[in-house]
Amino acid sequence: MTTKKTWVIKLGGAVLNNPAALDALFVALGSQQQANFVLVHGGGALVDSWLQDAGFATAKHQGLRISPAEQMPYIVGALAGCANKQLLGAALKNKLKPVGLSLFEAGINAEQKLKALGQVGECIPTADSILPLLIEAGRLALVSSIGFDEQGHWYNVNADEAAAAIAKLLGAELIFMTDVEAVLDQQGQALHQLDKAQIEDLIAQGVISGGMEVKVKTSLLAAQHLRRGVYISSWQKPENLIALLQGEHVGTQISM
Repeated sequence: MTTKKTWVIKLGGAVLNNPAALDALFVALGSQQQANFVLVHGGGALVDSWLQDAGFATAKHQGLRISPAEQMPYIVGALAGCANKQLLGAALKNKLKPVGLSLFEAGINAEQKLKALGQVGECIPTADSILPLLIEAGRLALVSSIGFDEQGHWYNVNADEAAAAIAKLLGAELIFMTDVEAVLDQQGQALHQLDKAQIEDLIAQGVISGGMEVKVKTSLLAAQHLRRGVYISSWQKPENLIALLQGEHVGTQISM
């Protein structure tokens, strides 16, 4: 088996609207021969657009998209279809060997999180993942945040939670690449390190809220499960990724 370190990178869906940044990111990944990568992605802006075109209203609860059953064909099409294949095309263009997957193939089942959220799922890791085989074969797994339960029902899973579950499954390092360089304080300044007490304080003050609250809470849980720090950094600066892989401290590190 390979002895290379494996990194799970959660890629924010907004990067799909920035082809130059996407190319730069895959160039950066291709340059790092000493590591293996698994990309987990969302695509919130694309889902918003598809739902709006179909005449649906979008609602969120604590940063999670409420996903009624009648909206799921559009959510699945946007995430597992269009967004996943946009990433696959960009990876191919940059001479990588991608494989597009859902959470099921990656070894993650889903079950309903809360009835009020509709088809929003939470992650149930299994022992049946194709990822180790793909990593060994030198393939780049691109995993959409669409999950299935054992009855074959599909779920919209928060991509941050999905990335954390996959990192735990693989014993991998975890980076959340978002559209901000780091978590910010009250003055809009970057916070380079956050622990549980600081996170709870900033959430209580309303400094961290919405989607970033979900991301930070998920990062903290991941850090606790992985027993190591988890990073939040920006996809707009692929050099940040290379710096992190080389052990430098950029973005925000979430620790226990």
